[in-house]
Amino acid sequence: MGRGDLTNREWSLVEPHLPLSGRRGGRWNDHRTVLNGILFRIRTGVPWRDLPERYGSWKSVYERHRRWSADGTWDRILQAVQAHADLAGRIDWGMVGVDSTSCRAHQHAAGARKAAPRVPKKDDAPAPPPRRGARTVPGRADLQDPPRRGGGCRPMALLIAPGQWGDAPQMIEVLDRIRVPRPLGGRPRTRPDHVSGDKAYSSRRNRRYLRRRDIKHTIPEPKDQRANRRRKGSAGGRPTGFDPDRYRRRNDVERTINRLKNSRAVATRYDKRAYVFHGTVTAAAVRLWLKP
Repeated sequence: MGRGDLTNREWSLVEPHLPLSGRRGGRWNDHRTVLNGILFRIRTGVPWRDLPERYGSWKSVYERHRRWSADGTWDRILQAVQAHADLAGRIDWGMVGVDSTSCRAHQHAAGARKAAPRVPKKDDAPAPPPRRGARTVPGRADLQDPPRRGGGCRPMALLIAPGQWGDAPQMIEVLDRIRVPRPLGGRPRTRPDHVSGDKAYSSRRNRRYLRRRDIKHTIPEPKDQRANRRRKGSAGGRPTGFDPDRYRRRNDVERTINRLKNSRAVATRYDKRAYVFHGTVTAAAVRLWLKP
């Protein structure tokens, strides 16, 4: 077993949720070898053609990763490992943080053909060509992270969006993506007790959404919004509550982003299609959840 490959315990958690057959109905073989090849590429960021021979044909490894990104296999695996962690009491629903990061697009991410892929996906935006001197990239991941007792940081949900989009409009969509099944029965858990975020997520729309779902929140109010509220007087509404002690835990989601970016294929976007990059980030998140 190479460094970074799945252990027997980790493989036993993932194997039941992998598809058994391909597009033509033929049975896929050697899922574990291919999966280790996908994780190797995500961790190291090497081109697909440079995968070590022990993982088999690079075309098979890439094609399976592309298909699993398109048909939602990676998303289902992430929910499965989250459900296993929740059953073991490793998810703290008392505090969930939201934050965003930019993943610079490599020149290899440009030049995607406009034709639809063989396995279509709703979010199929190609990466625009990188511009000289550009600091932002066409990939943004909004992450929800409930810290595990003991200091572990793992993402609960993620969203890939264009780099020029603002943070606040994406908060509701990424919160709606939190969905942890309950293997022992019952509806999936979708609502945390508390949400924290920085000033970028302060908006009336977000606060109204959180109040409607009965979710407490710690989001500081920017100076311009506070001044505008005071200018309106009683029509501006009541001041927003803020707990500085809870806000200190916001660094957990920043540490989670740093852990995800330890995977070089996440820190730099090499994938041409947004749905493939989403699968890459999701696979990196699965790897974090599998670690004890």
